[in-house]
Amino acid sequence: MEIMDSSPYKSLFSAFSYGIASMAMVFINKAVIMQYAHSMTLLTLQQIATALLIHVGRVMGYTKARELNAETAKRLFPVSLFYNANVGFALASLKGVNIPMYIAIKRLTPLAVLVAGFFTGKARPTTQVTLSVLLTAAGVLIAALGDFSFDLFGYSLAFISVFFQTMYLVLVEKSGAEDGLSSIEIMFYNSFLSLPFLLFLIITTGEFPNSLSILFAKSSSISFLAILILSLVMGIVLNYTMFLCTIVNSALTTTIVGVLKGVGSTTLGFVMLGGVEVHALNVTGLVINTAGGVWYSVAKYQQKKSKLPKIMSDIEGHRK
Repeated sequence: MEIMDSSPYKSLFSAFSYGIASMAMVFINKAVIMQYAHSMTLLTLQQIATALLIHVGRVMGYTKARELNAETAKRLFPVSLFYNANVGFALASLKGVNIPMYIAIKRLTPLAVLVAGFFTGKARPTTQVTLSVLLTAAGVLIAALGDFSFDLFGYSLAFISVFFQTMYLVLVEKSGAEDGLSSIEIMFYNSFLSLPFLLFLIITTGEFPNSLSILFAKSSSISFLAILILSLVMGIVLNYTMFLCTIVNSALTTTIVGVLKGVGSTTLGFVMLGGVEVHALNVTGLVINTAGGVWYSVAKYQQKKSKLPKIMSDIEGHRK
């Protein structure tokens, strides 16, 4: 397992893991939402499961996550707020938007991350990175033009989700670097801080207690119960891999991985859980989108590898 300590390999592993988990989660959430429309209650259950699992793991010594700290919790509160807003709007949008078009809209996140990085004073990305992101976004728009079964409310929710996703990814990257927190620790804080907000939300919106009554009634179905449990487990896996990818790589890398996994999700989405008709613009846009994503992946990997010799030479220089 020593290979995982090498930065380029760890970067690829974290990005690949997040891509697989993210792809699976879209279909699992869509399958649950098709049978159980209370999206905020579902998100609350996922966060409760995450917090309990990490807490039990820490008590039993399976994880080295530190205890909750008031100052750290205060700094991470915006991360939790933007995370829940993103997931809440995303889940709600899945009620009216099919998977291919949902993914197409979410693929605009990398461009938003670049813009956010510009305004927050982050180092300017290389020309190849910038062009690859723009090419990816252009492919998204072309694909979307050929397949809009327009639902104004659903698409509005998805676009709002893109904004919140951008904000929390940028904050996660900054928080992990500044506070020295691991992905599990950020995930624990996020889940813990989410619960008061989510509980307040499901009560004020009227989801609770009716949503629990429906949940218990549907739990008599083995198939629904299996999908629900899978959703809770994958929610934990997705959060862990997402935070890991963002800390090890960057917010922009995490969003580009989301773009790449979206190619496979879109293809499957045409034939699963309410697929849509294929148009020439869709195919053209997806090809452009894929080319941009692959271009970015190669550029970032080469950039990561080129930094290692420089770091090693600097270390050697200090030793002399």
